[in-house]
Amino acid sequence: MWSLKSWQGRFLPHPATPAERLRAYASWCSAVEGNTTFYAIPARETVETWAAQLPSGFRFVAKIPKVVTHERRLVDFEAPLGAFLDALEPLGSRTHMLWIQLPGSFGPQDLQVLGRFLRRAPDGYRWGVEVRHPDFFTAPAELERMLTSFDAEWIPFDTTTFFASPPTSDAERDAWTKKPRMPLREHAITSRPVVRYLGRDDSESTVDGWQKWVTTVAAWLREGRTPTVFVHTPDNADAPELCRRFYDQVRAVVPDLEPLPEPLPLPEPDGPLTLF
Repeated sequence: MWSLKSWQGRFLPHPATPAERLRAYASWCSAVEGNTTFYAIPARETVETWAAQLPSGFRFVAKIPKVVTHERRLVDFEAPLGAFLDALEPLGSRTHMLWIQLPGSFGPQDLQVLGRFLRRAPDGYRWGVEVRHPDFFTAPAELERMLTSFDAEWIPFDTTTFFASPPTSDAERDAWTKKPRMPLREHAITSRPVVRYLGRDDSESTVDGWQKWVTTVAAWLREGRTPTVFVHTPDNADAPELCRRFYDQVRAVVPDLEPLPEPLPLPEPDGPLTLF
């Protein structure tokens, strides 16, 4: 996401190398979803360039490749998972959590498979699981017990604000057909909860929808937890600004929360701005 076209020249320098954009992104937000790792394992050399741009406290929540979760469905996973973890090694402690997003067809009948995966997974990593089968939400106790036994987190994807009213933009109409309609879940299992929140392209609707999360995240902080929240909109055009706005709202309730860093200034254009 740190190379999103609509951010360039606004939140990120333009023109710029990917490394320069990542460095600028890390001055706006202190965490990132490694969503592209779902589609392909990055080269270790690429990850080394990421690590060089990121401060030591940065949080990288990396999605496990789909060959592990969707194609092999957590069976015979050792080779691709090992290659993935080797590629991520340069991030060191910046790998905040490994994110297992399971397909909608992976239901309670598959819990033993998930348990075997977590039991055999390499030590030294924190694991988060995102489920999409509706039966997990109507009867969550068994999954919660399993995750608790492995100190693994249940990562909610809150799409309730997005689906509260019909789409009004092209990006919303596209997301309407692709995003899952997930029940709201606000319960943390571990000391490091992770929340994924999808708002609307209208910023005020997004802000109105996240007020419940301001309250929940503030409560987690008071309990001594270390939450990470990702704010999305269908077009993501304003996402860095919205993330900081969410953070500021939480900090207004929990004043001891450290402020985010000041965003890096964008370079001045080389010449005068013109229409053509």
